[in-house]
This record gives sequence, structure tokens and C-alpha cells, in this order.
Amino acid sequence: MKSGFVNIVGNPNVGKSTLMNLLVGERISIATFKAQTTRHRIMGIVNTEDAQIVFSDTPGVLRPNYKMQEAMLTFSESALQDADVLLYMTDVVETADKHTDFLAKVRKMKVPVLVLINKIDLSDQASVEKLVTAWHEALPDAEIAPISAKARFGVDGVMRRIKELLPDAPPYFERDALTDKPARFFVTEIIREKILLYYDKEVPYAVEVAVESFEEKKNSIHIRAVIYVERESQKGIIIGHQGVALKKVATEARHSLERFFQKRIYLETYVRVDKDWRNNDRRLEAFGYKDI
Repeated sequence: MKSGFVNIVGNPNVGKSTLMNLLVGERISIATFKAQTTRHRIMGIVNTEDAQIVFSDTPGVLRPNYKMQEAMLTFSESALQDADVLLYMTDVVETADKHTDFLAKVRKMKVPVLVLINKIDLSDQASVEKLVTAWHEALPDAEIAPISAKARFGVDGVMRRIKELLPDAPPYFERDALTDKPARFFVTEIIREKILLYYDKEVPYAVEVAVESFEEKKNSIHIRAVIYVERESQKGIIIGHQGVALKKVATEARHSLERFFQKRIYLETYVRVDKDWRNNDRRLEAFGYKDI
């Protein structure tokens, strides 16, 4: 039996969440066109007859501007500590000198490291070959694999290599487990995803979502969720004229939640102001950013 933790790290907006969802075969991580969509470390578990692979998606590596981003960076760095296989994800735009401090920590790791150069469908062969050479120089002990998560090119090869590299070990989770996160977590993520998709500029990044009640019945789930913002002006933007914007977000979220849970969803959403929550230790702990 093979079993182990395969942790995905890298900078924002290089396609980590898309790859995670492909590898797990389920929609576990938010995958939007906007950077910094993943805020927490999210595990997705794949069970086969002879292996259990615990994939872990992490927030993008970035220079923190406030306490929430400091917590996000801590989640990413924690993935370096318990990995049995590390996937460092980059793309055809990013260069190896962007986050030298983080790469220095990756270079010291004793476990197998795979550098995945994503979005090669947006480049040409000569440019990709130059990137492969550059990444070999930056991480000499790593294996380099050009892929396109969006086009599903090279993903099966990555999965085969992961299985080869996993250590012999018993499973860490029950065989029917899909993730380590509770149902409420995915409610907040799906609502936040819709906000990221439908609002511009800084507003989505000043938003957090909390589930106040989650009542599951045989064929339905009744959910009450609160969308927190930092300023009154942001509250007005989220709600929109005569509540139209908030209604759109809630409707789209409800549809996605019904697909996710395979049950009828009754969703109530409210918007509240929680001034400067991204720099408030108490609020960050309540939102799950201080649990490592």
C-alpha cells in the first residue's frame, strides 16, 4: 500500500486550483481567473486499490500586505513541512527569480519535487524549452514537467509519476473520505467564488463568508450565510441597486451548492460590515486563518 501527502504550492494565478480539481476528480478548490482565490489549505483525497493520495492546494506565494495574507503565506509554507511529494507550479509567464526566499526553502527539501510549467498551450516550444532550462538551474534536483491543466495535457503523466514516488505507508484517512474540510467550508467557498466572478477590483478581496446555520434534512439543506465586508460602501456594492447584485450571487451559489451536495438548497444571504477584519487577529481566527 502506498500513501502520502502531495502538496501543491506556487504563486497566485498559475492554475493550482484547476490542477487540484483535475487530480482529485472533484471540484474541491475555487478556480477562477483572478489571483489569490485560494485562501486556505484545502485537501482532496484520492483512493485507489493500492494507494491513497492526499492532495493539498495552498494559497499562492505572495508578499503579505496585511495579516490575512501573512496567514495565507503560513499555509503555503506549512505545505513544505509535511509533503511526501511537492508539486511546485509555475507557468509560461513567471520566472524563477520571483520568490527567491520561498524557492530557497524548496531547494532544501529532501522529498521529490516536481516543477509543473502550466499553460504551455499559450506559448511555443522554444520558449518552453528555455523555461525548462531555467527551472533546472533554479531547482537542480527537481523534475520538470510542462503541462496545460486547462487542456488536460500532461496531467495523466503527472499522476502516474506521483504514484511512483509515493512512499509505502498505510492510509491516513478513511477510504471513503474526499476531503478534510467540513460541509460548511464549501458553502463559504462557493459563495465567495461567485463574488470573485461578479465583482471587480478590490471588493472581492475584502469579502469573507461565514455560515451561521446549516440544517441538513433528508432531501434538502437550509443555509443561512453572512457576507462580511470592511466598509459600508462595499456593502452597497455587494447588495446592488434594489438587491439585484446580491440576488444574482445567491442564485448562482444556490445552483452550484445543489450540484455539490446533490440536494435541494434553501439559501439566505446577508451582508454585514466588519471593519478591517483582514488585520484583526480575533476575526481571522474566527474565519479559520489561525488554525495551523
